[in-house]
Amino acid sequence: MTIRRGQPWGETVPPPDDLVTVTSDADLARLVEAGERRPIRIVGGDLLASLGGAASDGQVRELPLDIIEGRADGEGFIAVAHVVARSPGRTGWWRGPIVAVANVDHLGRWDLAPRAHPNDGLLDVVEVDTAMSVRARWQAWRRLPTGTHVPHPSIRTTRTTAASWDLDHPTALWVDGVERGRVRSLAVTVRPDHVIVYA
Repeated sequence: MTIRRGQPWGETVPPPDDLVTVTSDADLARLVEAGERRPIRIVGGDLLASLGGAASDGQVRELPLDIIEGRADGEGFIAVAHVVARSPGRTGWWRGPIVAVANVDHLGRWDLAPRAHPNDGLLDVVEVDTAMSVRARWQAWRRLPTGTHVPHPSIRTTRTTAASWDLDHPTALWVDGVERGRVRSLAVTVRPDHVIVYA
């Protein structure tokens, strides 16, 4: 059952004997997509950062996790942390629209979606308007590490269980930090309580 405000999330337990360890969000997503049946421990990535790091004293936290089920130009994929669509190239953050779908609050060192929780049954969507100026993007970029880039009139944030976009031009897609080429359509749906992870 997805977490509700004020409720504890997961429990601290001894590590299962047959833990499979992953060091990134993309590795976790690959195992989930492959139907891995052994318990999975995360030791790196933005999901772990959003959890505040690993448990200590030889224990692990057993946590139910939502996932993002997506389709890009009709091709399905799974994500555990985030999906980002933006203009390609190193300057893609500074021009054109940006769509970020977050299951966790962190994207690298950024607190991209401050309200996101990986087991609330919702996706946090952050959309940057095409018309947002480079100067305004620079100011928002400086505030991203603290999550104070929102609210902003050119940055729309929503919380939803599903969303889709028809993109005006081929747009670069990143799934859990891995570039997946350029796409013209994107659809995402949350799958609550899809997997148990250990951290």
